[in-house]
Amino acid sequence: MNKDTLFLKDRFRGYLPVVIDVETAGFNAQTDALLEIAAVFVDFDESGQLVTTGSWDQNILPFEGANLEQSALDFTGIEPYCESRKAILEADALGSLLKEVRTRVKSSGCKRAILVGHNAHFDHGFLRAAVARTQIKRDPFHPFSCLDTVSFAALAYGQTVLSVACLEAGIEFDNRQAHSALYDATKTAELFTQIVNKMPFLGSIKPTEEEDD
Repeated sequence: MNKDTLFLKDRFRGYLPVVIDVETAGFNAQTDALLEIAAVFVDFDESGQLVTTGSWDQNILPFEGANLEQSALDFTGIEPYCESRKAILEADALGSLLKEVRTRVKSSGCKRAILVGHNAHFDHGFLRAAVARTQIKRDPFHPFSCLDTVSFAALAYGQTVLSVACLEAGIEFDNRQAHSALYDATKTAELFTQIVNKMPFLGSIKPTEEEDD
C-alpha cells in the first residue's frame, strides 16, 4: 500500500503519533523536575513505510520549588544548572514543542496527537504535569490515551527493556548514550516504526472519525 492510500490521519484513527521521551529528577510528575524532553516525528514514505521525519529536543531548567532526587541525577548524569546545558524555562520549552506538534497535526489532517513512548504513561504523566504547571491551554495530545512500545515490543519480540528490544529487532543501541531524551526517543521511534511496518494490519482503513475519545 503506498502513501496515496495510506495516511497517518486514517491509519491511527485521526491521531498523529509523536514519540516522546523525558529525563527527570525523580519519579513523581507533580513534584520532581522535568529536565529534558525530546520528540521524534513520523510519517509514511512513498512506499507506504512508516519512517521518522524529524526531531525536536530541549534541556529544561527545574521549575520553581522542584524536587531534585540525587539518585535520579546520578543515574542520568544530568547537572540541572550547568550552563553548558543551555536549558530554558519549562514554559518556553513546552510552548515551543506543542506549537510544533500542533503544526504537524494540522498539516497531516489529524485531529490531535497521541504520545508514543517506552513506558509511555511515565512520559505522558510528566508532560501532562508540565502542561498544567505552565497553564498551556492548547495541548494537542490526547489527555489519557497513548501508545506504549513496551507492549508492542513484548508482543513482537518478547522483550520489554528498550535496549534489549532494540537489539532483538536488529536496531543498534549504545548504552553509553542512553538516558538522553533525544537518544531514547530516537531509538523508541525506530522500534515503533519497525514494529508497525512488520506487523500485519488487521483492520480496514476508514475515514477519520470525529469523536475525540
